[in-house]
Amino acid sequence: MTDLSHNANLDALDSSLNVLIIGYVWPEPNSSAAGRRMIDLISVFKRRGARLTFASAAQRSEHSVDLSEMGVNAVDIVLNCASFDEFVSGLKPDIVLFDRFFTEEQFGWRIERSCESALRILDTEDLHCLRHARHQALKQGRDVQRSDLYSELAQREIAAIWRCDLSLIISEYELALLQNTYGVAADILHYLPLLSTLSDEDAATWSGFDKREHCVVIGNFRHAPNWDAVQYLRTAIWPKIRQSLPKVECHIYGAYPPPKAQQLHNDKLGFLIKGWAKSAAEVVGGARLCLAPLRFGAGQKGKLLEAMECGTPSVTSDIGAEGMGGDMPWSGAVVGGLPPYSDAFADQFAVAAIKLYQSANDWQIAQFAGKNLIASRFDRDVYLPLFEQRVDLLLSSLESHRQSHFNSIMLRHQTLKSHQYMSQWIEAKTRLAAIDTDVL
Repeated sequence: MTDLSHNANLDALDSSLNVLIIGYVWPEPNSSAAGRRMIDLISVFKRRGARLTFASAAQRSEHSVDLSEMGVNAVDIVLNCASFDEFVSGLKPDIVLFDRFFTEEQFGWRIERSCESALRILDTEDLHCLRHARHQALKQGRDVQRSDLYSELAQREIAAIWRCDLSLIISEYELALLQNTYGVAADILHYLPLLSTLSDEDAATWSGFDKREHCVVIGNFRHAPNWDAVQYLRTAIWPKIRQSLPKVECHIYGAYPPPKAQQLHNDKLGFLIKGWAKSAAEVVGGARLCLAPLRFGAGQKGKLLEAMECGTPSVTSDIGAEGMGGDMPWSGAVVGGLPPYSDAFADQFAVAAIKLYQSANDWQIAQFAGKNLIASRFDRDVYLPLFEQRVDLLLSSLESHRQSHFNSIMLRHQTLKSHQYMSQWIEAKTRLAAIDTDVL
């Protein structure tokens, strides 16, 4: 770990490309798909020999990866503090990658002021405004309306996309939504799905139908769609499954389970809250089915890709499978075409899970479909080189790229001042509060 007083050490590193990643959180690849994706992005630049710095204002956790083992310089930064200006001016990055639009809002204006010529990339992870719109509709027991997509959150997120030179979009559905609903220019967007390195040798180690038992649910409890899915599964779906399969258990894994999650634990019902899994691959690879009754959300679902990588068929919703299967057969069953708040959805989900759990033939077909999906739609060796090529093109033509988008120029000019004044006001308020405390 490096603090801001050790920037001189950065200059001693020999690299042709200087990359700064501003993280919303410290990467936890064993806890979330977002953490795994960040490690993939880091590996792109490390493979090219880039000098890489990861900076975040978040607190580290026990699950945070040790970036120093990857040769990445880790820096703690502070929100609404001029120390970041000194830090980034000394670093002089060629590329700045913002992890989610919140970090672009917080630090983008400082990057604009201190290193305007740096290529600005936003990794959206998923569209937060889409997830929010679906959540609000679910809570009100109705379908999403077009007006839901025009929320204040959407305005902020789309503005951040326009302010960046390139935004990484994880889902083809969201790529189309950005262009057709929000009118975002195609050449400031880049499709980069979740990635996998599954090989034939890996698939050869998969356990078969007869050697697996029980169902598994896995996902970070801090992610609202995951927590909703666990509660919904426990109350509306699992009792139906258990009635037909009385000896089958459901094992719930995930980082950061809230205390109230333990209230869902029921030995008699076989609904078991297990907490964080040290090896997600081990627990998923030993289960016969992965259950993901997601009722809202966005992006691609790392838990479902991981299930495919483990040869574990899954049952999910159309929101869960969105942007992942394309026109190919799903690795299991997708319950779609029904409102996620309806009794019919819960009934059909249970029926699909019971059928797949009991049918060796259907299960083996689903396992093979997962392998095909990974090879066709998530191959790391296909998508990472395309991303590298896009970065190279922008680095060589950044000025002309920017001049072709007046919306970007306008928003960067307008928000530079508004975000700057707000941040400086917060900084001044914090400083005055500290002075008052010292006086007292």
